[in-house]
Amino acid sequence: MLTDYYGTVNVSEEDNILYGQVIGIKGLLSYEGITVVELKQDFQEVVDEYIADCKKNNIKPQVSYKGTFNVRIKPELHRSLVEYADENNESLNSAVTTAIKNLVQANYK
Repeated sequence: MLTDYYGTVNVSEEDNILYGQVIGIKGLLSYEGITVVELKQDFQEVVDEYIADCKKNNIKPQVSYKGTFNVRIKPELHRSLVEYADENNESLNSAVTTAIKNLVQANYK
C-alpha cells in the first residue's frame, strides 16, 4: 500500500462510477472504478505509472501532501495562539490554518 500518495474519492451518479485524483502534486493523475476495490487498484496503477515515467525521464517524483505537519514554536507563542483561538471560539488548528492562509494569500496572489 502506498503511503506517500493520497487522493480524492468522488461519485458520478450519471456514470455510476467512483473517481478521484491524486492530490498535492502538479499534473493530473486521475483514476476510477465501479467498486472501491477497483478504485484502489486503478489508483495504485496510476501512481505506479507516474513513478515509472519519472524514473524513465530521470525526474524526482513528487509526493502528495496529506495536510499535516509539525511546527516547533516557542512556548510563549503557543500559549498566545491558544488564547487567541479560545477568545475567538476557534480550535487551535483553525486559528493556525487561518493565519497561514492569510500569510500565503498576502504574499502569493
